[in-house]
Amino acid sequence: MFGIQLRRTPTPNANGHPPANGTYRNGNDHLIHLHTVDKVFQTAAGPFRALHQVNLEVDRGEFVAVIGKSGSGKSTLINMVTGIDRPTAGQVFVGDTPVHTLGESQLAVWRGRNVGIIFQFFQLLPTLTIVENVMLPMDFGGIGTNRERQERAMHLLAQMEMADHAHKLPSAVSGGQQQRVAIARALANDPPILVADEPTGNLDSRTADTVFALFAGLVAEGKTILMVTHDRDLARRATRTVIIADGEIIEEQLAHVFPDLTEDQLVRTTREIDLQKYPAGAEIIHAGAAADRFYLVTKGTVEVVVPTDQGGEVVATRLERGQYFGEIELLRGGPNLATIRAAATGEAEVAAMDREAFLALVAESTGTRQALEHIAQSRLAENAAYRVRNGHA
Repeated sequence: MFGIQLRRTPTPNANGHPPANGTYRNGNDHLIHLHTVDKVFQTAAGPFRALHQVNLEVDRGEFVAVIGKSGSGKSTLINMVTGIDRPTAGQVFVGDTPVHTLGESQLAVWRGRNVGIIFQFFQLLPTLTIVENVMLPMDFGGIGTNRERQERAMHLLAQMEMADHAHKLPSAVSGGQQQRVAIARALANDPPILVADEPTGNLDSRTADTVFALFAGLVAEGKTILMVTHDRDLARRATRTVIIADGEIIEEQLAHVFPDLTEDQLVRTTREIDLQKYPAGAEIIHAGAAADRFYLVTKGTVEVVVPTDQGGEVVATRLERGQYFGEIELLRGGPNLATIRAAATGEAEVAAMDREAFLALVAESTGTRQALEHIAQSRLAENAAYRVRNGHA
């Protein structure tokens, strides 16, 4: 990736690529997979639950931003991925590795080869020069000769526009420059995954933009980045955003669809939804059947199918990730107006909320109800226009 290859002992799937069948050794389909993870800390005041039933999937080449309030569980979440901390319950898979099962010595070796960590406060060793800081992970990993390590460190510093400062101590450069060095150090062993904990928290906005641009470039070259940030504007520039509140991940599409809901309402709603997967072409709801659920598309595509006068059917429209259906019938009453199924092109996943939970939600959020009513009215008008155009009026 960076033009300089180091001799190293290969590790299973160290490059983050799944095997030919698309599934890693432990059955996970994703590069990073947290399954029903709980984390409880024992404190003087009693047990503190930092994470509760967390499920997270990150694919190779994604740039995922984790956002939430202070104390929401953001740092604890990424510490599960890096093995810095262990789950109280649940499983953590990264590629072929069940991270939650590794001993401390195994974790150190695995982490050094597979995860680059970037800290908010840089964590550069003050008595080592900048180039020596970047060489350190290679030294610990026993990777390459001393000459190869120095060549790679200098090459990485050049990538970060810091080669001219290689022989200075960290205290001799600015905070933004120290963060560039920290990024170079995280890349030293060419890990497939970078984990960054508030990497721009101590930087001015211009320097933060520069660091973000560096991350975007690394993702374009195939790296996977999981970044904790408090900056929602910065998070929007990632390819995906994960919202965490009180130790629970909020279904991200709910937050986009229902921007007027409070975090407490979003957490409660996330608990009440049921994720359902449908194979290509499978029916989700049938026209004329009782309407009892609200649906949000979370993956794939679904088709809205209406009958023709000739006894056939036609796809009136397609709904993608982040779009929803079923709200008209629940708000206005009556059976399902159309048949909806997973598109023939592949599997679809939807988040389903039962009628009672949906109606309770819109009853306590005036803004949400008004937004849904507006969409419902527009869709009814579109449906009527479609039927007129196609002779079904």
